[in-house]
Amino acid sequence: MTVLDSAPLDVLDAYRTCEFVTLGRDGTPLAWPTAVRRREDGTLVLTTSLAFARKALNIRRDGRVALLFSDPTGSGLTDAPQLFVGGRAECPDDIRTGPQDLEDYWRMLFERQPHSRAYLSRPMRRLMDWYYLRLLITVTPEQLIVRSAARPPLPEAPAPSAPPLGADRLARYDTAVLAGRDASGAPVLARTRPVPTTGGFAVRPPDDCAVTPGPASLLVHRHDERINSMRNALVRGKLTRAGDGWLLLPEKVLEPMGSGRPTDAIRVLRRTQRATDRYLERRGLARPAVEWDRFRALAAPAPVSGPAATESVPRSPHH
Repeated sequence: MTVLDSAPLDVLDAYRTCEFVTLGRDGTPLAWPTAVRRREDGTLVLTTSLAFARKALNIRRDGRVALLFSDPTGSGLTDAPQLFVGGRAECPDDIRTGPQDLEDYWRMLFERQPHSRAYLSRPMRRLMDWYYLRLLITVTPEQLIVRSAARPPLPEAPAPSAPPLGADRLARYDTAVLAGRDASGAPVLARTRPVPTTGGFAVRPPDDCAVTPGPASLLVHRHDERINSMRNALVRGKLTRAGDGWLLLPEKVLEPMGSGRPTDAIRVLRRTQRATDRYLERRGLARPAVEWDRFRALAAPAPVSGPAATESVPRSPHH
């Protein structure tokens, strides 16, 4: 028996992305959207490129993590329950340059994010090799909470005299994911509807989210049906009690993919290349060669016979 045996696995497998939280060096829960695949042994696997290795470094320092499956975009699900999974993760310092032992994971990515196949073309390889230099993260679930698909309640809070830091980013989204910590220090996640108020954002996490005062963050993100046009922002701060509710006091806003400016793509490419170089240099490693042929073989559409041959797509894997 595993923790996930009691989960609605068809729902979990259908989610295209989930929110994944690790604990930063100062204890702040930092959540970002990611793609996850479920294994038959009850574990969950995901990867991170060397360019975004912070979550891997966090795990090596403190393996307590959590995942929230709460954005059904692209899944075909309607009124899908939200799934919270708490557990522990491992991330060895073993750079994966090919898809070996992760073939189903990569087939899933190529099918669900078809534009990523373009990164394999020869003209793009010099710019995008960082995307395929990956670290493997394996999560062993220890807790499962199934939540209703109903919209989170809207906190009552007085309007601020001036908008708090990050209010313009959060205002672009109907909901945000609150990342906090429970009494043991483990990360917890819940989708909320933050309301700007004096000093910060009023939030009302569900009763089953055992959040406590301390470092916290609010994540907003979106993508289209094919996990393209991705945008995300994270508001870091401190969570405090405010009457019978909660208040997040913002301290910093992070936007790793930019804020939508035309020059964002160039900035992101430069930043990812530099971050990859730093990761390798600090370990005295030469830049590994990506096994392009193996990836291309997995990305190639599977042959289809009969009337559907004109719409051939890769094999459809499950998370």
